[in-house]
Amino acid sequence: MNKKQKKLLTRILIATALMILLAFIPVEGIVRFACYLVPYVVIGHDIIKKALHGIKNGKMFDENFLMTVATVGAIIIALLGKGDYVDAVAVMLFYQVGELFQSYAVGKSRKNISELMDIRPDYANIEVDGKLEKVDPDEIEVGSIIVVQPGEKIPIDGTIIEGVSSLNTSALTGESIPKDVKAGEEVISGCINLTGVIKIETTKEFGESTVSKVLELVENASSRKSKSEDFISKFAKVYTPLVCYAALALAILPPLVKMIFLGQSADWMTWIYRALTFLVISCPCALVVSIPLSFFAGIGGASREGILIKGSNYLETLSKTKYVVFDKTGTLTQGVFEVNDVHHNEMEKEKLLEYAALAESASSHPISKSLQRAYGKELDRSRVHDIQEISGNGIIAKVDNDTVAAGNDKLMKRLNIEYNNCHSVGTIIHMAINGIYAGHIVIADVVKPQSKDAIRRLKRTGVVKTVMLTGDAKKVAEQVGRDLGLDEVYSELLPADKVTQVERLLEQKPAKGKLAFVGDGINDAPVLSRADIGIAMGTMGSDAAIEAADIVLMDDDPSKIAKAIAISRKCLRIVYENITFAIAIKLICLLLGAVGIANMWYAIFADVGVTVLAVLNAIRALFVKKI
Repeated sequence: MNKKQKKLLTRILIATALMILLAFIPVEGIVRFACYLVPYVVIGHDIIKKALHGIKNGKMFDENFLMTVATVGAIIIALLGKGDYVDAVAVMLFYQVGELFQSYAVGKSRKNISELMDIRPDYANIEVDGKLEKVDPDEIEVGSIIVVQPGEKIPIDGTIIEGVSSLNTSALTGESIPKDVKAGEEVISGCINLTGVIKIETTKEFGESTVSKVLELVENASSRKSKSEDFISKFAKVYTPLVCYAALALAILPPLVKMIFLGQSADWMTWIYRALTFLVISCPCALVVSIPLSFFAGIGGASREGILIKGSNYLETLSKTKYVVFDKTGTLTQGVFEVNDVHHNEMEKEKLLEYAALAESASSHPISKSLQRAYGKELDRSRVHDIQEISGNGIIAKVDNDTVAAGNDKLMKRLNIEYNNCHSVGTIIHMAINGIYAGHIVIADVVKPQSKDAIRRLKRTGVVKTVMLTGDAKKVAEQVGRDLGLDEVYSELLPADKVTQVERLLEQKPAKGKLAFVGDGINDAPVLSRADIGIAMGTMGSDAAIEAADIVLMDDDPSKIAKAIAISRKCLRIVYENITFAIAIKLICLLLGAVGIANMWYAIFADVGVTVLAVLNAIRALFVKKI
C-alpha cells in the first residue's frame, strides 16, 4: 500500500470504530446528530469537497455529487425523525471501501508498468583519462564508446567491442533466463548487465534507442481508448444527469399526485428517502472504474510477458483476429542467412564469391551480409562503382572493370541472360559477369525454433487462416510453408505486392473478424499500417516497423502472438462480464428502490458491492495462463 491508501484505510478504521462505539451509546436528538457527524466528516470530507468543486466548475454530475446529495439528504431525513444517521455514514464508509479496493487494483495493474519504467537508465559511463565519468545518456553521440559495469543498465543500443557478460532482459522480453553476450554482438538498451564489464560502441542516439521507444509506447498506451471505454465515457455523461432528474421526479411527482389527484397525504419523507436511495443505487462507479481498469490490467499483464500493446483499442481489435499474415525473413525465420553452396561455371568459386560480396558491399540486407561473411576477407569498396539496386531483382555494379549482376531469376530475365535453374532449396543468387552467366550461389535462411509451435498455437486460439508473404523464391517459400503448416504462401513479392495481397485477404476475412500482419523489416511498415492490427518484432525489427505497428513483441518470439490474442480475449470477456453484471444489478435495484422495496443498504450493495466485485474481476486480466 502507498501512503495515500494507508491514510484512507486509517480513516475507514476510525469511522468504523466510531460507528460501532455509537451503537452502544444511547444518545438522542441533537447530541446523536453531532456524534454521527464526526464519523461522517472523517470518512466523507474529501467526497464533499470534490462535489463542491465540481459544482463550482459546472461539472456536478459525477459520483461525488451523487454520494454527497444522497448522504446529506439522509442526514436531513434523520434530523426530521424519519430515518437514521447510520444510513448516511454507512453509504460514505462503504463507498470509500470501494475506492480503496479500486486504488489497490489500479496499483496492482500499474506494478508491471512501473517495473517496466524502471528500465530507464539515469546515466552512461564514458572513459576519460583512465577513469569512468557518468554523463547524461542524451549527451552520447552515435559511435561513442560507453562502459557498462555489472549491475548497471545498458543505456543505449550498440555493439559490444570488448568483454563477455550475461544480460537480464526480463523487463523487455519477459524472458527470465539471462542472455550470454560477447564482443561483436548487438545489445539493446534497458537490459541489466549481470556479470562482466563490457564496452559498447553506440549505434543509436538515446532518443532512438530501444529503451526510449518502449517507454514512449507504454506512456502513450492509456491515451488510445477502446470502443468499450468510449461507450462507457459517453454513457456516463448521459446517464448521470438523467438519473439525477429521475430521482428529482421520484421525490416530487408521486407526492403531488397523491395530494392533488388522490386527496391523500403526500408523505414527502418517504418519497424523498426513495429518491435518495435511487441516487445511490444509480451511481455508475462499477462501469466507470472497472472497464478502464480491465484494459489497463490486460496491457499490464501483456507487458510482463514482453508484449507491448500501444492502447486498449488495439487490445480490443486483437481479440477479434481470425487471419494472421506473416512476413518470412526475421519473423518466421531467424534472418540469419548462410551460404550453403556455390555452383560456378568457368570462374573459380572464390572469385565468384568475391565479385558477389563486392557488388553487395553497400547493402545491409541479410543476404548481402551473408555473402560478405562467406567471402571472409576485408572488402576494398574503392573497387566498386556505379551501384544500381533494382527492387525485387538484385544489384548491378561495376567491380574493377567488369559489370557484375547479382540477383534472382527476374534480374537475369531483365538482362536477357540465360541462367541455370538450381534444384537446391534456398535463395538463389544468380551471377553474371559482363553479360555472361557465371553461376549461382545458394543461400538458406534458418527457421526459428518457435515458429512451428506458433502456428499450432494460433490454430488452437481459433485463428482460421495463417498466411506467409515473402519476396523469396517460390521453392523456398513453399518449403517453409510446408514445414510450418501454413495455410497459404505467396512468394516473389515486392513491398507493394504485399500490400495488395493483404488488401485482398481483408476482403476475404469473416465480416466480424480482423486481420493481423506480423513483420520486422522497414519494407513491412506499409503492410503493418494497412492491416487491422500490426505486430512488429521489437528486438530485430526496424524502427519504421515498430513505429507503424500496434503491438510489439520484445523478444521476436512468434509464439507470443497466440498469447497476445489469448490475453486480449480474456480481457474483453472480463469487460463484457462487468458491463452485464453491473447494469443488470443496477436495473433490478433501481426498480426495487423506486417502489420502496430497496432501502439504503440495498443501495450500498448496488453501488459499492457491485464496484468491488467488478474491480476484483478486472484484476484477473493481470494473470496470463500458458497457451
